[in-house]
Amino acid sequence: MSAHAAPEPGRLVIVGASLAGVRAARAARHAGHTGTIILIGAEEHLPYDRPPLSKTFLTHSSDHPAAHEPDEQAHPPAPTVLMAEDELRENLGVDLRLGVTATGLDIDSRELLLRDQQRLPYDRLIIATGATARRWPTTTHLAGLHYLRTLDDARALRAALARTTNLVIIGAGFIGSEVAATATQHGIHATIVETQDTPLAHAVGQTAGTALARLHTQAGTTLKCGVQVTGFSGTGHIEQVHLSDGSVLPADTVLVGIGAVPATGWLTDSGVALDDGVACDPYLATSAPGVYAAGDLARFPHPRREGTLRLEHWTAAAEQGAHAARNAITTAAPTRYEPVPYVWSDWYSHRIQIIGDPHTDQPSTLIGDPDTGQFTVLYRHSNHITAALAVNQPRAITKLRRLITQRTPWADALTQTTTLTHQQLHKPPLDRGTESRAT
Repeated sequence: MSAHAAPEPGRLVIVGASLAGVRAARAARHAGHTGTIILIGAEEHLPYDRPPLSKTFLTHSSDHPAAHEPDEQAHPPAPTVLMAEDELRENLGVDLRLGVTATGLDIDSRELLLRDQQRLPYDRLIIATGATARRWPTTTHLAGLHYLRTLDDARALRAALARTTNLVIIGAGFIGSEVAATATQHGIHATIVETQDTPLAHAVGQTAGTALARLHTQAGTTLKCGVQVTGFSGTGHIEQVHLSDGSVLPADTVLVGIGAVPATGWLTDSGVALDDGVACDPYLATSAPGVYAAGDLARFPHPRREGTLRLEHWTAAAEQGAHAARNAITTAAPTRYEPVPYVWSDWYSHRIQIIGDPHTDQPSTLIGDPDTGQFTVLYRHSNHITAALAVNQPRAITKLRRLITQRTPWADALTQTTTLTHQQLHKPPLDRGTESRAT
């Protein structure tokens, strides 16, 4: 950072010990911030990585003898921490406060309100409280209904899966699909119930959704699409899931995976503008002076899309946390946040990668054959490529990102991607260990 863009001293408070929150703290310190940094986390746990919670964490064997007992809650597996505690506290000089819940924000006096009635002054503040799992709309007195968002959720689901023969997942989104893949690979019969006729059609379109559905059915996971769950039955514990078509599914465990809700309830009366998340400008600044937002709850305008968008992806949270922090502390002109969105998901032995924004009102194009396990779906707006979904083609992502960033004409992008996809069919798969989380 140049002398003309020196960081502004003062107290930086980050609300949310999430990926975005940790990246914000690190970026602020690396950018030269010498003032106090306070990182507030509602959970008692050290900041942890969420992607493994729907994959390896659910079935990974522990070395502790109790890991093989029916009740392993006393010795649950350790999560993957985002940063060691001494790295945060000592090397970065972060005042880490865990088990502390924010209840409000006084933007006039620049104070964060905490559950214990304390008021924490700030000079700059970053909101990174993320999102919470959307709850099932009706209540049930039966045990066996699970959600997956937090470490505690994952531990409870892991313990349940150890005793599960039949798993029913409500919602065919990425989290539900990852859990279905993990369960199926470990001998559990998984059934996904989806209200749409095509899984993930709202997120990636009909063409890609149909192709991705094949990955489930080929692996032995049952898909029930175009139906709704109407209720649960059992004696003390869920034993059956009832569907709108009259069918009944056996179930030992039910996972509700119907999306997430921005964790903004504590901001309702704060004066910070909300819009299905926290409304931000292109610099990730909110309507409140000195307050920024990052991660799953940040809604911001993007030059390649009409209106605003909110990204619930690992890469976006990491990027936004760092970006918001640099803009928050600098005395120079802030920089706009204009990402090319990227998300990945692992199902069975397949790596799914999406680059760009697949939301478009124009038909997408499938290149390759889903039955081979390697294919690409391209998305367009007007006459240029805007996004791509690639399955088992990690080498192609860099090229696809370049095509999207350069707004390559559709015909050229189609030709280049067709050639690239067919080349991938004749190459051995890339070791997962060599892939980057944020390509």
